[in-house]
Amino acid sequence: MLAIVPGDLDDPRVRALLAHHVSSSRATGGCDHSLEVDELKAPGIRFWAAWDDDRLLGVGALQRLAHDHGEIKSMHTASDCRRRGVGSALLLHIIDAACAAGMRRLSLETGSAEYFVAARSLYRKHEFVICGPFGDYALDPSSVYMTRTL
Repeated sequence: MLAIVPGDLDDPRVRALLAHHVSSSRATGGCDHSLEVDELKAPGIRFWAAWDDDRLLGVGALQRLAHDHGEIKSMHTASDCRRRGVGSALLLHIIDAACAAGMRRLSLETGSAEYFVAARSLYRKHEFVICGPFGDYALDPSSVYMTRTL
């Protein structure tokens, strides 16, 4: 049974999945904006983990950029758990948390490489559309920026 709970960034299983997320993102050779574990502990970032009993399925975070604008960070589903709805469940959880926090817009940055096709498809499925750079991002051919009004 899938349960999404506040993530423990000191749990070795969570740290291992996040390390895999960062290394696989960087392996694409593109621009990388993945956050390290210590960066996810910063104020203004909420972090969740999806579990099935004691099995970690995925992770995701929400960073407040402004009073009404948030950014999805560090979304990653364990490779053996993909295509099972984990990413959608995490994304919907983050969207609900953003709404509850009074945010009216959610944005994200993902890669433009082939590796990120499934991620971009997931975000499009949940009404995110391509946009220009936001926050501190700059136009970069290895990044795709997406946003959604809440």
